[in-house]
Amino acid sequence: MNIYQGIENFLAINFAIVTSGTFDGVHKGHQKILSGLKESCLKHNGESVLITFHPHPRQILKKDDDLKLLSTLDEKIKLLTQFEVDHLLIIPFTNAFSELSSEEFIEEILIKTINTKKLVIGYDHRFGKNREGSFEYLKDHSHNYGFEIEEIPAQEIDDIAVSSTKIRNALLEGDIELANDYLGHQYSLEGKVVKGKQIGRTIGYPTANIEIKEKYKLIPADGVYIVEVEYKNETYGGMLSIGNNPTLNGTQTTIEVNIFNFNKEIYNEGLTVRFVKYMRGQIKYSNLEGLIAQLKNDEIEAKAFYFR
Repeated sequence: MNIYQGIENFLAINFAIVTSGTFDGVHKGHQKILSGLKESCLKHNGESVLITFHPHPRQILKKDDDLKLLSTLDEKIKLLTQFEVDHLLIIPFTNAFSELSSEEFIEEILIKTINTKKLVIGYDHRFGKNREGSFEYLKDHSHNYGFEIEEIPAQEIDDIAVSSTKIRNALLEGDIELANDYLGHQYSLEGKVVKGKQIGRTIGYPTANIEIKEKYKLIPADGVYIVEVEYKNETYGGMLSIGNNPTLNGTQTTIEVNIFNFNKEIYNEGLTVRFVKYMRGQIKYSNLEGLIAQLKNDEIEAKAFYFR
């Protein structure tokens, strides 16, 4: 996949089949659009172009600091690569860019920059200042543009019954399996391993503390999860805790993962964790022995899942 940061770096291609949107999480609804994009490319011997925006428009237009997203930009790029997008155009979303009218967006980006031959969009997609551009608008003016327009019908997307909001709610409730079903892939976090209090290693359960750089990344509900851990292209089983370590009177939320069959010092290195199953909520035990006993039970359950 060719990646372009900004329209000034994009090189127009002969037969561009284009879609655009935030594609947060690249969930099953998005995948339906990507499937339509791929089918059109095969039919017309074209190349797919996906236009996305960073930061998320709501972070700029509404100054929405509380907005939590399903994917960081790097995670989105990895997912789109898996879905065989040929060209990814990342447009920096600024207040100035938000002032572009739908006509200016079509003329400057779709026509002049990309040389679009076909535009594939979801049924509710809108673009341009105040989201004034719509499928109906495009259809009514298509004779001026020199490119074909295809809308993925509402029924095809609604039948999947997926939205980013539903996925966010499932994650915030700890319903990992429902979120993963909506996504069509496992929800993941990527971060750097930082030093914690190192209590885990003294009780037989050393953990890697994961720091997430992007504050807008959605962290699932507090609790203990079965996870997959990817480190340097190797995958391990593990169990992960999100919470403030109530038994140890913690005050800050941490993300800690105990990696099975793993014994390496990995401070300041990157890890990816993929959520598989929710096991339990956070529990405050009266002493450390109670916590250790619970961790042993968690380990048995998680390993039974992996080695069943």
